[in-house]
Formats: sequence, C-alpha cells, structure tokens
Amino acid sequence: MTHTTIDSLDTLRLRIREFACARAWERYHTPKNLVMALSVEASELLEPFQWMTAEQSQQLNAEQHEAVRQEIADVLIYLTRLADILEIDLLEAAADKLAINARKYPVDQAYGNALKSSEHL
Repeated sequence: MTHTTIDSLDTLRLRIREFACARAWERYHTPKNLVMALSVEASELLEPFQWMTAEQSQQLNAEQHEAVRQEIADVLIYLTRLADILEIDLLEAAADKLAINARKYPVDQAYGNALKSSEHL
C-alpha cells in the first residue's frame, strides 16, 4: 500500500479536499450529503461488533481489527470533509465540547457511573 504520511488534521483536510477536487466531487459534497455519508459509515462501523459480547469486542482478531480500522477511517474522512465544508475547526470544536462536558459531568459526581447529566448525577 503506497501512501504519504498524514501528520495532522490540517494535512488530512487538505488531502481530502484535493482528492475530491481532482474528481470534481465538490458539487456532491454538500453538508446534507456528507452527513448522510457519515451516518452510513458510522453504521457500518457497527457491523464488525454485531452479536459480540463486550469481552469479544475488546479482543478483535486481525481481520476484525482491520475492518474496524477501515470503517473508522471512513468516518474520520467524512467528518473531516464536513468540517472543512462548514469551516469548523475540529480540534477547537472538540476542545470546546470537552470543556462543556467537564462542567456537565464533574468528576466528584460522574466518577464511576454512566448517568447522563439529565439523569441528575
């Protein structure tokens, strides 16, 4: 497999943009279409785990691991393309969301449980 290293989200974003541009796919890469494609790929990520126990899902064989790896890549590619089209900085958005989640789920109330903040931690 021949590929060049992608060492940052910015590099990935540009590579995806160039890939789409070289194929004249810009007209298809609308937010609506990209969200739909992202949803399909996220659903495909479920398939390797279907019918597994929680323990089995933590011990994937090489073939299962590669299938998950490929689907995660598809999800990342579509998410990155969507963020590019909408001019959203993924790292900044993630940092902001982590700060929001830290306020919603303070360690002293959320530690060791999976309750949602709406379930009154």
